[in-house]
This record gives sequence, structure tokens and C-alpha cells, in this order.
Amino acid sequence: MEAARFPAEDSEGRDARIVGSELVENYTVYIIQVKADFHQWTVKHRYSDFHDLHEKLTGEKMVDKNLLPPKKIIGKNSRSLVEKRQKELEVYLQTLLAKFPTATPKVLSSFLHFHLYEINGITAALSEELFHRGEQLLLAGEVFNIRPLQLYAITQQLRKGKPTCVNGDAKTDLGHILDFTCRLKYLKISGTRGPVGTSNIQEHLLPFDLSVFKSLQQIEINHCEAKHIQGLISSKPTLATLSIQFSAASMKDILVPEASEFDHWEPECPVLECPVTAIVPTWKSLTTLDMSHNWISNIDDSVKLIRKIEFLDLSHNEISTVENLQHLYNLIHLDLSYNKLASLEGVHAKLGNIKTLNLAGNLLESLCGLNKLYSLVNLDLSNNKIEQIEEIRNIGRLPCLEKLVLSNNPLTIIPDYRTKVLAKFWDRASEVCLDNTSTTEKELDTVEVLKAIEKAKEAKNKANNSNKKISEDSRLTASSSKANCSSLNARPSSPSLPRPVSSSKGNHVLKYTNGVGP
Repeated sequence: MEAARFPAEDSEGRDARIVGSELVENYTVYIIQVKADFHQWTVKHRYSDFHDLHEKLTGEKMVDKNLLPPKKIIGKNSRSLVEKRQKELEVYLQTLLAKFPTATPKVLSSFLHFHLYEINGITAALSEELFHRGEQLLLAGEVFNIRPLQLYAITQQLRKGKPTCVNGDAKTDLGHILDFTCRLKYLKISGTRGPVGTSNIQEHLLPFDLSVFKSLQQIEINHCEAKHIQGLISSKPTLATLSIQFSAASMKDILVPEASEFDHWEPECPVLECPVTAIVPTWKSLTTLDMSHNWISNIDDSVKLIRKIEFLDLSHNEISTVENLQHLYNLIHLDLSYNKLASLEGVHAKLGNIKTLNLAGNLLESLCGLNKLYSLVNLDLSNNKIEQIEEIRNIGRLPCLEKLVLSNNPLTIIPDYRTKVLAKFWDRASEVCLDNTSTTEKELDTVEVLKAIEKAKEAKNKANNSNKKISEDSRLTASSSKANCSSLNARPSSPSLPRPVSSSKGNHVLKYTNGVGP
């Protein structure tokens, strides 16, 4: 079946044709192909369904009683009769659609499944539902579930600029939807991959506008292409919790979709030191963001717009580096499980106040980078590639760590793995819950032995290092003394003084054998 396209303008084209039939038990079912705009779907009905529809239309809408072909008792399933009736029923349906070009009666809309696939039918059905239950739902504070196809229909109806009630029934007025969406606080949008029902509609590709929602505090969106989600940023002032799954390839697509329109942008702030082409409003109330199960490869600078975030879930993505999180001063719970992290170097500089950190299902071999997360309480490192017990030294001195999960790492097959890990926490071993199992008294006794052995080793190493230093100092002193002695022995003699000699004559005249006389 051909994939659905989305027209720039509503075409109002509707058609119904019977494309075949099936024999079910002892009666014939007719296969109807219905088209509305660029959408098409199939409906199956037996003749008795047509008869019931006709009875209602003749009573309510003054349809000609002779329009429907008559019943046949004998030979009703014969090939010739079925083919003849198929053509007659097709004419019947096309006559009805021509008679009601816009205001389709509810019974006919239901018969042709307009309430499931056609814009007017979808909005009329939703309006009537909210007419009856809308106020109750709002007062109860319940999460309201809606499909992307319904949001698409609402968006298209509003863009047409036509009367909000086309069939004369006040209960189906679009105003009931608009009143409800203005006041709704909790919304869930659940899409699907692949065709919807018997139609050619690819729901995850349908564009829709969320700007009709004015008071949202929580929204969850699943299986909707991020580029087709419009108007979400209108909820920036009120939205506290945002969940987007199976929908986005980047955080920026959701948090700052307008970024693609500008060369350089910055979040609004009192002082801007560099020239920008756009100032983007921040998410003023957002404290929880769940963008798990997407195709996100990096944590981009759009996080500068969500500085009040406390809970951030980016699990089940394709992230290989922890970056830009230094902008989230209030972040205390972070889930980066099942990504592609292989290194944690410098993480402490970006996660200063973190309390819960989930790093399960990554590619980690070393825990270097976690040693300064002094606020950390819960740490999940399961399903990584950690082999060495010595790596635990990087977290063994963390003063607040209470829960640690290391299951499904290579080091867990080491004999006495639990006690060897707990021993790295020294005096806090009894406070640590390892792999969701509390420490036993027997383990603590073994830990004390291991600690004593470790302390003895450290003392021995310290002594050896001290002796080595003393020995080195002695050698240096000896070498220095020997050098001094050698220097003294090699000192040059003083030059001889000039010696006076006597003259052979009577007059005594002093002469100098060396140099010139005075």
C-alpha cells in the first residue's frame, strides 16, 4: 500500500470503493477502500451492516429508502449476485458521500471509520469524548493519552480556518478540545511505527503542533519524529517533567529546535559578553528530563537551557563522552547506562553535586575520574569491563557512597570478590551495600583480616621506603665526604717566595732571583 503523503493544503477529497469480497462462514463480507485526502484505509462489512446503516439514515437524515439494493434470500452468495451487489453498494456509498460532503452523519462516519482515520471524524469523536469527560479528567488530575494522529487532525482543522462545528452537533465542536488543552497539565503522546490499523498512515511521520497546550507541567512523547514535533517550546514557562523516547537524534532537536535558524545563539541571561544572533529563552521550570531510548550521540550545548534540571536520564543512547554537564548546577541524579562510555577522565569537574550515577552497560575498564565525586551515594557500574580489584581504590574513599553495583563485570569471578571489594572501603565497609546485598558479619570479619594484611603491607612498604631513603642518604653523604677529601689532597702548592742573594762586592746590594727588584 502506498505510504501516506501530507498535503500543503487540505483537499477535502473523499471516496469509497468496494475492491473485493470474502466468504466468511455462510455470508459474504465486502472489502471497502476509503480515501480521504492522501490517506486511505480498508473497512469490511457484510450486507446486514449496510442495511442497519440505511435504516438509521432514512430515519434521521431522510435518505431515499430505495437507494440501497434489496435483500436476496436465495443465491445470496452466488458469484454473479455478489459481483452485482458489490457494484450497487459502491454506488450507494458514493451517493451518500456526495449527499454529505462536509457534515458527515455520525452513523456514516462510524461505518466508514472516519473517526479513526479522517480529520473531521477524528476531531469530532475527540470533541464529543471531552464534552462528556473533559471536566472530570481535569479535576482528577489524570494523565491524558492522545495519539499523534489525533494531534495531527487538530492541527489541520485549526489551519483550515473553518467553523469549529461542521455537522451542527454542539457536542462535536472543536471548542471542547481547545478548552481542554488550555487547562490540561499532564499529557502522554504515544505513536506507532509502521501503518496505523488498515491504513497507509505512518503515524510517527505526522506533523503536529503542541502550542494549543497552555498549562502543561508534564509531557511524555513516544515514537514521534522530533522534526515533526512543533510548538513544544511554548510550554517552556510551565513544564517541569519532559520525557522523549524513540524520537530524537540529538538533544538540540527537542530543547532548542530554533537553533537551526541561527548562526550563533545563547540562552537568555542578564549579561552577555559575546555577540549573538539570537537569545533563546530557557526552560524555566524543567527539573526532570528523560531522553532515554533515542539515538543521541553526544551531550550538546543545548543543556545550557535547562539549568534547573535535577534528574537527567540519557540511558540507551550512543553517547561516548561526558560533556557540557558542568552547566547543570542542580543535577543530582544522572543515568548514562547502556551507552558507549569507555573513559571517565575529568568527570568530577562536570558532576560536582551528583548523588545517583548509573553507568551500567558501558565499556568501562577504569574508574579513574570518580575519585572526587564526594556527594555520590548510589553508583551502578554493572555490565562493564572492569577486571582489577585495584580499580575500587578510585571510589573506596568516597565519604557518602552507600550502594554500589558491580555485577556482570570480569572482576566478579575473582575468589572472595565481595570481601576484597569491601576491604577497599576501609572503615566504611559495613555501610556499603554491594550488588544489592547487605554486608554480613562474616564478611566484615574477613574484611578486617584483609585490612590488617593491607596495613601490614603498607607499613612494610613504608619501612622499606624509609630504609631505602636512609641508605640513599648515607650513600650520598659518603660520596660527598669522599669528594671533599679528594679535593683537599689535590690542593696545589703555594708559589715560592723570592730569595735574596748577597753581592760579591763590598757594597751589600740585594738582588732577587725571581722577578725584578723594588
